[in-house]
Amino acid sequence: MTTAARNLAQVSVAPTTDKPSELVADKGYHSRALLKTLAGGAWNTRIAEPKQRGFSRWHGDDKARAAVYANRTRLGSAVGKQAMRRRAEIVERSFAHNLDRGGMRRTWLRGRENVHKRYLVHVAGHNLGILMRLLIGAGTPKEAAGRPLAYLLFVYTDEAVTIILVAASPDRSAILVLAVTAYPGYSMRDFGNSLLSCPLSRGRARFSVPRRRIVQAME
Repeated sequence: MTTAARNLAQVSVAPTTDKPSELVADKGYHSRALLKTLAGGAWNTRIAEPKQRGFSRWHGDDKARAAVYANRTRLGSAVGKQAMRRRAEIVERSFAHNLDRGGMRRTWLRGRENVHKRYLVHVAGHNLGILMRLLIGAGTPKEAAGRPLAYLLFVYTDEAVTIILVAASPDRSAILVLAVTAYPGYSMRDFGNSLLSCPLSRGRARFSVPRRRIVQAME
């Protein structure tokens, strides 16, 4: 929690008693002593509660009982359920990627320092992949290089419409420019209506405008 508070302070959202932050954790962190310590502080706990048989015996510890019941109430609210779903989506999924699919559940290195370095590099690559997927839509350089790119440009004027299609792949690229013009006597409304009324016949579009011509097509 100290590290989390330090990281939040770097972005000017450090938890305070007046504006506490949310603390979401699984049932392994649930304990009466922890909840009693954090009650009324800078963290609003939403810690999953393990199932237990019978009734809870507090032995006169009213502060622990109030802290446990308050945590249970916050956990059962709509905000608490949404927070647990986000935790499962963000935290648990990253554990599955790094430990199970990434093969970091077991290691053959000696010494905690070497294991820490290996784990740190692996998690850094995982976070870098998340940033790449957010910015360019591909999580790995191989995926980014293998994805074909296509851009469609549409230029509209009073006398013509130009459609430019640019497609690129790792081994080849192509540019197609299609210009559609109208007769000199056509008005802008007639020209737009003729573009909108292009019926499809056997999978091909038949434009009702008088003239079509391909200005440039190269591969």
